[in-house]
Amino acid sequence: MTITVRKGTAADLPRALAIWRAAVDATHGFLSAQDRAEIDVMVEHEHLPQVDLWVAVDEAGQVQAFLGMGTDEIDSLFVDPALHERGFGSTLVAHALRLVPDAKVDASEQAPQAVAFYERRGFVRTGRSPCDPAGRPYPLVHFRYPASGDSRRAS
Repeated sequence: MTITVRKGTAADLPRALAIWRAAVDATHGFLSAQDRAEIDVMVEHEHLPQVDLWVAVDEAGQVQAFLGMGTDEIDSLFVDPALHERGFGSTLVAHALRLVPDAKVDASEQAPQAVAFYERRGFVRTGRSPCDPAGRPYPLVHFRYPASGDSRRAS
């Protein structure tokens, strides 16, 4: 399967939101219904329209995953859950590390598959927060990619 990464556009926002919703439904069952609804509104109206958006597309040109980049961090990474383990997330992480070789990223501690994903790609734990950025009771694991002095690389 050929995966291509390109800059996201406004036309990609509905598909990115659909991916976000499906991925969160598949992996974030720990969210309360109220928090899930509040976060959904924030993602749709604030996060996706403002983030430095990159998308991974398949051979047919269909967006199957997206990456939101911050100044020095991977702000968001979501893959259509029907395509987990197919290389879309890894391809986007490799792209992020070309942009920011020592990128930071946070993963929900309650989503062990996300924590394991970053650890398998060589990210190193740098700390933990008991709450998400909005103060909700969802602990985060903080990671940074060791850009130099480490032989591990994202694949």
